[in-house]
Amino acid sequence: MTSAAIPRTVALPNARVALAAAGPLWVSVSLVQVFAREGFDLLRHPLSLLSTGGLGWVQIANFVVAGLLMVIGAGSLGGKWAPRLTRVAGAGMIAAGVLVMDPGSGFPAGTPDTVPTTMSWHAVGHMVAGSITFLALIIGCYVLARGYATSGSRGMAVTGVIAGTALLAGDLWAMSGGAAGTLTLAIGASAAMCFVSLAALRR
Repeated sequence: MTSAAIPRTVALPNARVALAAAGPLWVSVSLVQVFAREGFDLLRHPLSLLSTGGLGWVQIANFVVAGLLMVIGAGSLGGKWAPRLTRVAGAGMIAAGVLVMDPGSGFPAGTPDTVPTTMSWHAVGHMVAGSITFLALIIGCYVLARGYATSGSRGMAVTGVIAGTALLAGDLWAMSGGAAGTLTLAIGASAAMCFVSLAALRR
């Protein structure tokens, strides 16, 4: 009985640490590249475009590792739907990392400063995977927020609603072609990712 209980005791903290690290890791690695990659402009370029060019492997790895951490750590969240939605979001992150966007809008450096008129199959796959990830994260934030509200954790409940709404609004604004839509999407995605990580710590 004792030997059977030890793996469960150790696994949960490890899963919690994995999920807690996913959001901050993805955001920090992305931000470093925003300032370090030549020609990248967050007001014009989505973070996913960092996966292109000679250093694109860094952002590809960032997506894949963050996604794996989310899948591994999802079980540390309470309830029925939060873990499932987090796993879906993590799987979407992995797929979005493997399926790379097409270069365009002047990035990577040397690319014509025009928006591509056609999309490759992997760019289409990236868009689909990203949409699934965003939807799962948005719903996941609201589900977690409701759980915190029920348990009396008002601060976390409000934070969850803000994070989910930031991603929802940022995504809709970006899809509508709004000014600096890539920036609002980056802010929303970062907020949602970090909230889920924070939820892992609070559990």
